[in-house]
Amino acid sequence: METDFIDRAEKLFPYLQDLRRDFHRHPELGFREVRTGGKVAQELGSLGLEVTKGVGKTGVTALLEGARPGPTLMLRFDMDALPIEEETGAEYASNNPGVMHACGHDGHTAIGLTVAKILHAIRHELAGTVKFCFQPSEEGNNGEEVGGAEMMIREGVLENPRVDMALGVHVWNEKPLGWIGASTGPVMAGAEIFKFRIVGRGGHGAIPDSTVDPIVAAAQIVTSLQTIVSRNIPPSETAVVSVTQFHAGTTFNVIPQEAHLEGTIRSFEAAVRGRIVHRFEQIVTQTASAMGCRAEIEIKRLTPPVVNDPQITGRVLNTTKRLFPSSRLEASYQTMTAEDMAFFLQKVPGCFLLIGSANEEKNLNFGHHHPKFDFDEQVLVHASAILSAAVAELLQ
Repeated sequence: METDFIDRAEKLFPYLQDLRRDFHRHPELGFREVRTGGKVAQELGSLGLEVTKGVGKTGVTALLEGARPGPTLMLRFDMDALPIEEETGAEYASNNPGVMHACGHDGHTAIGLTVAKILHAIRHELAGTVKFCFQPSEEGNNGEEVGGAEMMIREGVLENPRVDMALGVHVWNEKPLGWIGASTGPVMAGAEIFKFRIVGRGGHGAIPDSTVDPIVAAAQIVTSLQTIVSRNIPPSETAVVSVTQFHAGTTFNVIPQEAHLEGTIRSFEAAVRGRIVHRFEQIVTQTASAMGCRAEIEIKRLTPPVVNDPQITGRVLNTTKRLFPSSRLEASYQTMTAEDMAFFLQKVPGCFLLIGSANEEKNLNFGHHHPKFDFDEQVLVHASAILSAAVAELLQ
């Protein structure tokens, strides 16, 4: 019975809350989750699971064997925090200055350990193996060549035993508690980071005719880049081009030699991405040239889109409907935010769920990566129950 999973998760709420708040008090940046990974390994080991530490530097995996043979299902939970000074004022606020769990990964880690307890108690009902994957550094590479998902894949997390499918979850403060979102296809966007430098000829601000002004050229480029989505991408497609940094000059009366700009490109489809990158390079280089400047461009792919498998996602959503029939289920939800769960779902079929966690009445509705980010902890129960029930459904 699906309601059993809700009952089990609710009974474990004190455990869930204690874990989440402990992780929140002690946030660690990507590839530095030493304390977090140690506590995860300790909790998993206490269940008698086969635990492996140091996968992807600070990642942790564990295996739970069902009573009968079957596929291997991986559950992935990210552990890292962000370089943000916390402003929530919560009694469990960060004890680590300048570092904060501002995205919900403290909750994800607590959910993962709770799901491990629930599934361990019903392991005799499972046909197959559950591989728990506690991943470091989802928020970025943090000085490494690749981020946490890619590093764990390189180090064999999808092998021994070979993973057949994967599930993941994200608490989602863009939506209220009781909302659940997914899509049978792309659910989160692929992401690029771009940097470009516009080089002109500096000089006195009172004698602009003797200069080649990179600020004017860069400003024209920023405006022109906004036409890519509005004029080069079909209205039925979705994409984002955002310039988020613009640095030039050091004083009021000097036209600088160069301007530096950065930003992000988001898209769901490879063809759309290709068109955006092509037009981006054209606009930057040719606009700079037309204004007497030179452009240097760097575009780096961060993640591909998170693409859900239709069959697995359909089964997970059906289980969710039975579990929480009164919830607001949005089965075609998409967001332009990105997630490195995408790398796992490129390799194996699976489903990534977003679960509403905001509560406006409690003032728990600040967005992800905000210094006042916090969520309604009841979402921990919802997510733990949904993932446990989904595993039981997929490993019948």
